Amino acid sequence: MAKERGLISPNDFAQLQKYMEYSTNKVSDVLKLFEDGEMAEYLQGDAIGYEGFQQFLKIYLEADNVPNHLSLALFQSFKMGHLEDTVKNDVVYLSDVSCYFSLLEGGRPEDKLEFTFKLYDTDRNGILDSSEVDRIIIQMMRVAEYLDWDVSELRPILQEMMKEIDYDGSGSVSLAEWLRAGATTVPLLVLLGLEMTLKDNGQHLWRPKRFPRPVYCNLCESSIGLGKQGLSCNLCKYVVHDQCAMKALPCEVSTYAKSRKDIGIQSHVWVRGGCESGRCDRCQKKIRIYHSLVGLHCVWCHLEIHDDCLQAMGHECDCGLLRDHILPPSSIYPSVLASGQERKISKTSQKTVDDLNLSTFEALRIDPVSNTHPLLVFVNPKSGGKQGERVLWKFQYLLNPRQVFNLLKDGPEPGLRFFRDVPGCRILVCGGDGTVGWILETIDKANLPVVPPVAVLPLGTGNDLARCLRWGGGYEGQNLGKILKDLEMSKVVHMDRWSVEVIPQQTEEKSDPVPFQIINNYFSIGVDASIAHRFHIMREKYPEKFNSRMKNKLWYFEFATSESIFSTCKKLEESLTVEICGKPLDLSNLSLEGIAVLNIPSMHGGSNLWGDTKRPHGDTHGINQALGAAAKVITDPDILKTCVPDLSDKRLEVVGLEGAIEMGQIYTKLKNAGHRLAKCSEITFHTTKTLPMQIDGEPWMQTPCTIKITHKNQMPMLVGPPPRSSNFFGFLC
Repeated sequence: MAKERGLISPNDFAQLQKYMEYSTNKVSDVLKLFEDGEMAEYLQGDAIGYEGFQQFLKIYLEADNVPNHLSLALFQSFKMGHLEDTVKNDVVYLSDVSCYFSLLEGGRPEDKLEFTFKLYDTDRNGILDSSEVDRIIIQMMRVAEYLDWDVSELRPILQEMMKEIDYDGSGSVSLAEWLRAGATTVPLLVLLGLEMTLKDNGQHLWRPKRFPRPVYCNLCESSIGLGKQGLSCNLCKYVVHDQCAMKALPCEVSTYAKSRKDIGIQSHVWVRGGCESGRCDRCQKKIRIYHSLVGLHCVWCHLEIHDDCLQAMGHECDCGLLRDHILPPSSIYPSVLASGQERKISKTSQKTVDDLNLSTFEALRIDPVSNTHPLLVFVNPKSGGKQGERVLWKFQYLLNPRQVFNLLKDGPEPGLRFFRDVPGCRILVCGGDGTVGWILETIDKANLPVVPPVAVLPLGTGNDLARCLRWGGGYEGQNLGKILKDLEMSKVVHMDRWSVEVIPQQTEEKSDPVPFQIINNYFSIGVDASIAHRFHIMREKYPEKFNSRMKNKLWYFEFATSESIFSTCKKLEESLTVEICGKPLDLSNLSLEGIAVLNIPSMHGGSNLWGDTKRPHGDTHGINQALGAAAKVITDPDILKTCVPDLSDKRLEVVGLEGAIEMGQIYTKLKNAGHRLAKCSEITFHTTKTLPMQIDGEPWMQTPCTIKITHKNQMPMLVGPPPRSSNFFGFLC
């Protein structure tokens, strides 16, 4: 069916999105190469053949080997999109290709509208005829269909937009008319990737949503239909048909207090519909949500009630079950209202305050509710496929949207500045280990008066630190409200962090760049890093093959098998020497292919290289100190057998690895652990040849060098409540 419509398959589109996720190039840059650069030879008028199309994909996706079936399917889909009969069968329009990819890549909708217009305005006179605008809309419709939109509803909306643009019936459209019409067509803006900023001016934060149950439009009150798509506001759960969005009532959510009377006491904010539980929290009777737009829900405490029960509800809102985490609007107010002098804010000055809030968080002051712990949430939308984006949307509703920060937009600095002086706050990082490391490094540099403790909501694969802190190996759609309740019961542990200094020797060989200067999880050299390096290269080349935990494990097993055959790191002890706290570590009686230095007992998605230790009764930290007599170095094998890993003992665990087969056995849980070599507070490696290395899962090839690892500091981290089963790392129980 997809081929009949001239579309690539859903699997092909998902594969294409994976490539785009890893690429850093922009369509505009690639286009320049074809128009007046090194790719101009592939142009045939304003079209390109299949060979030129392959070159376009190779440059744009930064992939040397785009699968032939994918490039051919894409090429065929562009050929079937032509309107003119005169187009040759073996070429596609470069403008169509560029328009399509520009709609898919990140950026502001208004920039995309302008770019697509100029693509077809070949004579640069600022005017397009209706057939050229139709070609842009065709590409928009194709993108919408790939993104699983209901194009039967989008098509009439775009047709109506075209009628409004060409109001005089002249058949031509100017750039100004095109931008003005596009900027007021809400479904089109959402399709183009609209990222609205919080203006508190009644603007909804729309996202497309396909509903698994019948829901009713908040505007026209008719059913949207089972499995049909509409638009839902992330802030207030106001739901509309695509075509009703332009007439929607303003969003009821205000994220901060705009006058003195609103400071301190939070009121309920009721919105019709959105009663997903189907039961009234006031009278406990059913709400007939499947028959019409009925019921009310409060956007702050999330209570759901009958319309008739509203009179029995009080005015004040306590923010419900998640009150410990929420910063209600009554706790956030403009700094101008903090003055001792009474001020009346006119409409003009109020607009100034709103504009100021958009550009700087210093314009707002926070006075949290007493005995609460406001949560600062950082989300990496690209982590875990589309999971990160969904988590971002959910937290924008569960909490005050001003507590939730999209890391891809501005990074973590604005959030840390906003929460700088908030007492008792906590931080939740939603992403992988790399995202957590980024946040911890930024906190280090922020010079905060009090460092808030950090929890992790793991997205994607791996997530070794999250596993050790009892937050699990990966978020799989669990109830975020329950996760926030677990966070309330969490405890603080001060996790060690380590500095890495790499001092290369003078050689003609070139090293890869060292990925990090800080170790949060682990460092390794040799066989383990070699497998990780091959895994990393293959994932960058073929990202679509590494989109699940099971696939990742199979690939890892394959690389480990081939590494065991070639043994690239055999007799590692002949290529390096190790010093722990200034004393040589004797490796002469061992035949090693790798050495791992552990800060946490988890690598590669849960492999425990140190192995389980039968936990003695008593305090773990005290036991470790007693076993080692508070020594900075422990090498005695008998003592090492009873040592339990501890995140905060300011010591590292050093493990020897005999080969790839042993790594595979540990990874697949067929073997308990590697060879325990030492616990120490400082370690130095001297290497004499180029070797694979990795820090926290990021591998690189390093020429002969000296590597010094020393203690840097400790970071407060939040440990989740104990699991019901007791089989977990003993040092956290």
